[in-house]
Amino acid sequence: MTDGGARVYEDGLTGERLVREHTVYSCVMGSRAFGLATEGSDTDRRGVFLAPTALQWRFSKPPTHVEGPAEEQFSWELERFCELALRANPNILECLHSPLVEYADATGRELLALRGAFLSRRAHASFVRYAVAQRRKLEADVRQHGEPRWKHAMHLLRLLGSCRDLLRTGELVIDAGAGRDRLLAVKRGEVAWDEVERWMARLAEEADRAADGSPLPADPDTGAVEDFLYRVRRASALAAAGAYGEPVAGTERRVDRLAGA
Repeated sequence: MTDGGARVYEDGLTGERLVREHTVYSCVMGSRAFGLATEGSDTDRRGVFLAPTALQWRFSKPPTHVEGPAEEQFSWELERFCELALRANPNILECLHSPLVEYADATGRELLALRGAFLSRRAHASFVRYAVAQRRKLEADVRQHGEPRWKHAMHLLRLLGSCRDLLRTGELVIDAGAGRDRLLAVKRGEVAWDEVERWMARLAEEADRAADGSPLPADPDTGAVEDFLYRVRRASALAAAGAYGEPVAGTERRVDRLAGA
C-alpha cells in the first residue's frame, strides 16, 4: 500500500481497514465506466473513505490515499478527494460521474449530490495540462518504438472529447457513447498515428473555443464543499464521543472549539 498500509492508527486501524470499514463511496472506473470495455478489460475500482475525525488531531495523520486491498483498487481520504476535485483533477472529477456506482452511504450520497459544486472552467486548464503530459508520453513512444501505446491514445482522445463537451454543456459525461467504435479502432492500432494526432489537435482546439462561452462558473463552489466537509468531520467526532458515553452537549462545544467554529 502506498500509504505505508502496515501503520497502525487509533483502535488498531490500518490503511486497509480504513478502506474496508470507512468507505463512503466506491465506483468502477476505467474502460468499463467509459463504455470501452472488451473481453479482457480489468475492473478498476476507485473509492473515498472517511478517516475518523480523532485521527486528524494527532501528529501521525491518517493516509491521504490507500492502494488496495483488492487488485486494481485505489481510494482517497475524503478531504484529499475534495481538495483534488476542487482543483478539477480529471481523474477525480470522473470518479464522481461514474455510471457504475457500487456503494454510497449517506455521506457518499451527499458527496454525489454535491458533484456539481466541483465543476468550473478550471477544468479547461487541468484537463489540457493532463492531456499535454499524456501526449508527450505518446510521442516519446513513437520516437522510441515507432508507435504509441494505442490504449493510452484511445483514452486520451476520450478525455479530450469529454473535456470539450463539459465546457460546452456544463455537464461531465464519461461514457464514450457513439464514439465507442472509432475509439476501439484506435486501441487496436487500426487508425494511423498522424490521423490520431490530427484528431487530438481538433478536440483540443474545440475545447479551447468552448471555454470562452462555457456555462460553467469560473470557480468551483468551495464554500459548499467546505461546509460539507466540516459537517461530516463534526458528525464523526460526535459519533465517536457517543460511543464512549461522553455527554453530547459538552462534546459538541469541544468539537467546535477544535474546529475553530
